[in-house]
Amino acid sequence: MKVRKFVPNDLKRVYEIENMSFNHSYGINMFQQLYNMGVGFLVAEEEGYVIGYVIFWVKYEFQGHIISIAVDKNYRRLGAGTDLLVRAIAILSLLDIDTIYLEVNENNQGAVEFYRQFNFKIDRVVPGYYDNGDGAIVMYLPLRKGKVSHD
Repeated sequence: MKVRKFVPNDLKRVYEIENMSFNHSYGINMFQQLYNMGVGFLVAEEEGYVIGYVIFWVKYEFQGHIISIAVDKNYRRLGAGTDLLVRAIAILSLLDIDTIYLEVNENNQGAVEFYRQFNFKIDRVVPGYYDNGDGAIVMYLPLRKGKVSHD
C-alpha cells in the first residue's frame, strides 16, 4: 500500500469512496474546491487503485482539522485508514499545530474507537450537526512541539 498526494484524476474515485462511506457526503464539486484551496489531500492506493483518502487543513493559526477520511469498504481493516491518519498528523505536526480536531457522527462508535487509538479525546457533542439531525462528537488530539502529546 502506498500513500501519496491526491491528483485531479483521483477525484471520481475519491467521490465514490465518500459516497459508500457516509450517508451525507460532500459533493464532487466540494472535493474539487478543497483541492483548489490547497488543503492537505492524500490518497492510499493498492497496486495503483485508490482505496482511501484523507483531507485536512490548518483551520486556525495553531489548529489543524481533519475534514474527512474514508476507506473503500472492501479494503477496511487493512491499515489504509491508519496510514492516512498517521501521515496527516505528521504533516500537521510540522506546521506548529497545537491541536488537531475532527468530527465524528455520534452513531459511529467504530470511528470514535479508531481515533481513540491515536489518543484523540472527546471534547463535546454538537447536537444536530449533520443534515439528517445526527449530532457530532468533536474529538481533539493535543500536540506538543511537533509531537503527539500523551497527556
